[in-house]
Amino acid sequence: MDIKTQLNESVKDAMKSGDEVRKRTLRMVLAAVKQVEVDKRTQVDDLAVVALIQKEIKNRREAIEEAKTANRPDLIGENEVEITVLEAFLPKAMPAEELRAIVQAAIAETGAAAPSDMGKVMKIVMPKVAGRAPNDMISSTVKELLTK
Repeated sequence: MDIKTQLNESVKDAMKSGDEVRKRTLRMVLAAVKQVEVDKRTQVDDLAVVALIQKEIKNRREAIEEAKTANRPDLIGENEVEITVLEAFLPKAMPAEELRAIVQAAIAETGAAAPSDMGKVMKIVMPKVAGRAPNDMISSTVKELLTK
Protein backbone atom coordinates (compact mmCIF):
# COMPACT_ATOMS: atom_id res chain seq x y z
CA MET A 1 0.00 0.00 0.00
CA ASP A 2 1.44 3.38 -0.97
CA ILE A 3 1.82 6.22 1.53
CA LYS A 4 -0.99 8.28 0.01
CA THR A 5 -3.43 5.40 0.53
CA GLN A 6 -2.16 4.95 4.08
CA LEU A 7 -2.81 8.63 4.74
CA ASN A 8 -6.37 8.35 3.41
CA GLU A 9 -7.04 5.25 5.53
CA SER A 10 -5.63 6.96 8.62
CA VAL A 11 -7.90 9.96 8.07
CA LYS A 12 -10.89 7.61 7.99
CA ASP A 13 -9.69 5.89 11.18
CA ALA A 14 -9.19 9.26 12.88
CA MET A 15 -12.70 10.33 11.88
CA LYS A 16 -14.17 7.12 13.30
CA SER A 17 -12.23 7.44 16.56
CA GLY A 18 -12.86 11.19 16.91
CA ASP A 19 -9.14 12.07 16.95
CA GLU A 20 -9.39 15.68 15.75
CA VAL A 21 -5.66 16.49 15.83
CA ARG A 22 -4.74 13.43 13.78
CA LYS A 23 -7.58 14.06 11.32
CA ARG A 24 -6.66 17.71 10.85
CA THR A 25 -2.94 17.00 10.48
CA LEU A 26 -3.41 14.25 7.91
CA ARG A 27 -5.91 16.32 5.95
CA MET A 28 -3.33 19.12 5.72
CA VAL A 29 -0.79 16.70 4.26
CA LEU A 30 -3.32 15.27 1.83
CA ALA A 31 -4.23 18.81 0.76
CA ALA A 32 -0.55 19.53 0.09
CA VAL A 33 -0.28 16.31 -1.95
CA LYS A 34 -3.40 17.22 -3.92
CA GLN A 35 -2.05 20.73 -4.56
CA VAL A 36 1.18 19.33 -6.00
CA GLU A 37 -0.79 16.90 -8.17
CA VAL A 38 -2.97 19.72 -9.50
CA ASP A 39 0.00 22.01 -10.11
CA LYS A 40 2.03 19.36 -11.92
CA ARG A 41 -0.99 17.65 -13.51
CA THR A 42 0.34 14.22 -12.53
CA GLN A 43 0.13 11.66 -9.74
CA VAL A 44 2.85 11.95 -7.08
CA ASP A 45 4.88 8.91 -6.07
CA ASP A 46 5.88 7.82 -2.57
CA LEU A 47 9.15 9.79 -2.68
CA ALA A 48 7.27 13.01 -3.36
CA VAL A 49 4.79 12.27 -0.56
CA VAL A 50 7.67 11.59 1.85
CA ALA A 51 9.26 14.90 0.80
CA LEU A 52 5.97 16.70 1.48
CA ILE A 53 5.66 15.05 4.90
CA GLN A 54 9.23 16.08 5.73
CA LYS A 55 8.42 19.64 4.65
CA GLU A 56 5.35 19.68 6.91
CA ILE A 57 7.45 18.41 9.83
CA LYS A 58 10.05 21.10 9.17
CA ASN A 59 7.31 23.76 9.13
CA ARG A 60 6.04 22.54 12.49
CA ARG A 61 9.53 22.53 14.01
CA GLU A 62 9.93 26.15 12.88
CA ALA A 63 6.54 26.94 14.41
CA ILE A 64 7.71 25.38 17.70
CA GLU A 65 10.76 27.65 17.72
CA GLU A 66 8.57 30.69 17.09
CA ALA A 67 6.14 29.58 19.81
CA LYS A 68 9.03 29.25 22.26
CA THR A 69 10.12 32.83 21.60
CA ALA A 70 6.51 33.98 21.96
CA ASN A 71 6.11 31.93 25.18
CA ARG A 72 3.15 29.93 23.84
CA PRO A 73 3.28 26.44 25.42
CA ASP A 74 -0.14 25.58 23.94
CA LEU A 75 1.21 25.93 20.38
CA ILE A 76 4.38 24.03 21.25
CA GLY A 77 2.40 21.03 22.49
CA GLU A 78 0.03 21.08 19.53
CA ASN A 79 2.86 21.14 16.99
CA GLU A 80 4.75 18.36 18.79
CA VAL A 81 1.67 16.13 18.59
CA GLU A 82 1.33 16.88 14.87
CA ILE A 83 5.01 16.02 14.31
CA THR A 84 4.47 12.68 16.05
CA VAL A 85 1.48 11.95 13.80
CA LEU A 86 3.46 12.79 10.65
CA GLU A 87 6.60 10.88 11.63
CA ALA A 88 4.57 7.66 11.67
CA PHE A 89 4.35 7.87 7.86
CA LEU A 90 8.04 8.37 7.20
CA PRO A 91 10.30 5.43 6.37
CA LYS A 92 12.54 4.17 9.15
CA ALA A 93 15.41 6.58 9.73
CA MET A 94 18.82 5.66 8.37
CA PRO A 95 21.61 5.25 10.93
CA ALA A 96 24.44 7.79 10.64
CA GLU A 97 26.98 5.02 10.00
CA GLU A 98 25.03 3.72 7.01
CA LEU A 99 24.72 7.25 5.62
CA ARG A 100 28.48 7.78 5.99
CA ALA A 101 29.13 4.51 4.13
CA ILE A 102 26.85 5.56 1.24
CA VAL A 103 28.50 9.00 1.07
CA GLN A 104 32.00 7.49 1.13
CA ALA A 105 31.05 5.11 -1.69
CA ALA A 106 29.65 8.02 -3.72
CA ILE A 107 32.84 10.04 -3.14
CA ALA A 108 34.93 7.11 -4.36
CA GLU A 109 32.62 6.62 -7.36
CA THR A 110 32.79 10.26 -8.46
CA GLY A 111 36.41 10.81 -7.53
CA ALA A 112 35.39 13.91 -5.58
CA ALA A 113 38.22 15.51 -3.65
CA ALA A 114 37.08 18.99 -2.62
CA PRO A 115 33.93 20.67 -1.28
CA SER A 116 33.39 22.10 -4.76
CA ASP A 117 32.53 18.53 -5.89
CA MET A 118 29.64 18.33 -3.41
CA GLY A 119 26.99 18.52 -6.16
CA LYS A 120 28.33 15.42 -7.92
CA VAL A 121 28.26 13.43 -4.68
CA MET A 122 24.80 14.67 -3.68
CA LYS A 123 23.41 13.65 -7.08
CA ILE A 124 24.42 10.04 -6.37
CA VAL A 125 23.55 9.96 -2.67
CA MET A 126 20.05 11.49 -2.76
CA PRO A 127 18.28 8.72 -4.73
CA LYS A 128 19.87 6.04 -2.51
CA VAL A 129 18.83 7.72 0.72
CA ALA A 130 15.32 8.62 -0.53
CA GLY A 131 13.74 10.27 2.50
CA ARG A 132 15.36 8.10 5.13
CA ALA A 133 17.64 10.91 6.31
CA PRO A 134 17.06 14.67 6.52
CA ASN A 135 18.62 16.70 3.72
CA ASP A 136 20.63 18.86 6.13
CA MET A 137 22.15 15.74 7.69
CA ILE A 138 23.07 14.41 4.24
CA SER A 139 24.70 17.65 3.12
CA SER A 140 26.63 18.07 6.38
CA THR A 141 27.94 14.50 6.10
CA VAL A 142 29.03 15.06 2.49
CA LYS A 143 30.65 18.38 3.43
CA GLU A 144 32.44 16.81 6.39
CA LEU A 145 33.84 13.91 4.37
CA LEU A 146 34.93 16.15 1.50
CA THR A 147 36.82 18.56 3.75
CA LYS A 148 38.91 15.79 5.32
